[in-house]
Amino acid sequence: MAKMTTMGVKLDDTIRNRLKQLGESRDRTPHWLMKKAITDFLDQEEALDKRNQEADVALREYQATGQYVSHENMEDWLNTWGSDKESTCPELKN
Repeated sequence: MAKMTTMGVKLDDTIRNRLKQLGESRDRTPHWLMKKAITDFLDQEEALDKRNQEADVALREYQATGQYVSHENMEDWLNTWGSDKESTCPELKN
Protein backbone atom coordinates (compact mmCIF):
# COMPACT_ATOMS: atom_id res chain seq x y z
CA MET A 1 0.00 0.00 0.00
CA ALA A 2 1.23 3.49 -0.80
CA LYS A 3 2.36 5.68 2.06
CA MET A 4 -0.29 8.25 2.96
CA THR A 5 0.41 11.86 3.92
CA THR A 6 -2.01 14.35 5.42
CA MET A 7 -2.39 17.74 3.72
CA GLY A 8 -4.53 20.62 4.87
CA VAL A 9 -6.89 22.37 2.48
CA LYS A 10 -8.62 25.62 3.39
CA LEU A 11 -12.11 25.82 1.90
CA ASP A 12 -14.74 28.48 2.27
CA ASP A 13 -18.02 27.45 3.87
CA THR A 14 -19.86 27.34 0.55
CA ILE A 15 -17.49 24.79 -0.98
CA ARG A 16 -17.39 22.80 2.25
CA ASN A 17 -21.20 22.62 2.32
CA ARG A 18 -21.35 21.66 -1.36
CA LEU A 19 -18.89 18.82 -0.72
CA LYS A 20 -20.90 17.66 2.27
CA GLN A 21 -24.21 17.71 0.35
CA LEU A 22 -22.76 15.97 -2.69
CA GLY A 23 -21.14 13.36 -0.48
CA GLU A 24 -24.42 12.66 1.26
CA SER A 25 -26.25 12.29 -2.06
CA ARG A 26 -23.59 9.87 -3.34
CA ASP A 27 -23.02 8.07 -0.04
CA ARG A 28 -19.40 9.29 -0.04
CA THR A 29 -17.39 11.35 2.39
CA PRO A 30 -16.14 14.84 1.50
CA HIS A 31 -12.63 13.38 1.90
CA TRP A 32 -13.34 10.74 -0.76
CA LEU A 33 -14.74 13.39 -3.13
CA MET A 34 -11.68 15.61 -2.68
CA LYS A 35 -9.28 12.72 -3.30
CA LYS A 36 -11.24 11.76 -6.42
CA ALA A 37 -11.25 15.35 -7.70
CA ILE A 38 -7.51 15.73 -7.13
CA THR A 39 -6.73 12.39 -8.80
CA ASP A 40 -8.94 13.20 -11.81
CA PHE A 41 -7.37 16.66 -12.12
CA LEU A 42 -3.83 15.26 -12.00
CA ASP A 43 -4.67 12.56 -14.58
CA GLN A 44 -6.16 15.19 -16.90
CA GLU A 45 -3.27 17.64 -16.54
CA GLU A 46 -0.61 14.93 -16.94
CA ALA A 47 -2.34 13.71 -20.12
CA LEU A 48 -2.38 17.29 -21.41
CA ASP A 49 1.34 17.65 -20.64
CA LYS A 50 2.04 14.40 -22.51
CA ARG A 51 0.06 15.55 -25.56
CA ASN A 52 1.89 18.90 -25.51
CA GLN A 53 5.26 17.16 -25.35
CA GLU A 54 4.28 14.89 -28.26
CA ALA A 55 3.14 17.92 -30.26
CA ASP A 56 6.46 19.67 -29.55
CA VAL A 57 8.35 16.60 -30.81
CA ALA A 58 6.18 16.47 -33.94
CA LEU A 59 6.73 20.18 -34.60
CA ARG A 60 10.50 19.86 -34.22
CA GLU A 61 10.46 16.85 -36.56
CA TYR A 62 8.44 18.79 -39.14
CA GLN A 63 10.78 21.78 -38.83
CA ALA A 64 13.79 19.52 -39.33
CA THR A 65 12.42 17.46 -42.24
CA GLY A 66 9.63 19.52 -43.80
CA GLN A 67 7.63 16.31 -44.22
CA TYR A 68 3.86 16.46 -43.84
CA VAL A 69 0.55 14.93 -44.89
CA SER A 70 -1.97 17.39 -46.31
CA HIS A 71 -5.27 17.86 -44.52
CA GLU A 72 -7.14 16.72 -47.62
CA ASN A 73 -5.13 13.49 -47.93
CA MET A 74 -5.49 12.77 -44.22
CA GLU A 75 -9.23 13.39 -44.31
CA ASP A 76 -9.65 11.17 -47.39
CA TRP A 77 -7.71 8.39 -45.67
CA LEU A 78 -9.65 8.66 -42.40
CA ASN A 79 -12.93 8.55 -44.30
CA THR A 80 -12.01 5.06 -45.56
CA TRP A 81 -11.70 3.65 -42.06
CA GLY A 82 -14.27 0.96 -41.30
CA SER A 83 -15.23 0.59 -44.95
CA ASP A 84 -14.55 -2.17 -47.48
CA LYS A 85 -12.19 0.24 -49.25
CA GLU A 86 -9.95 1.10 -46.30
CA SER A 87 -6.72 2.53 -47.67
CA THR A 88 -3.20 2.76 -46.31
CA CYS A 89 -1.78 5.81 -44.60
CA PRO A 90 -0.92 8.59 -47.06
CA GLU A 91 2.74 9.12 -47.96
CA LEU A 92 4.64 12.01 -46.45
CA LYS A 93 5.34 14.99 -48.69
CA ASN A 94 8.22 17.43 -48.61
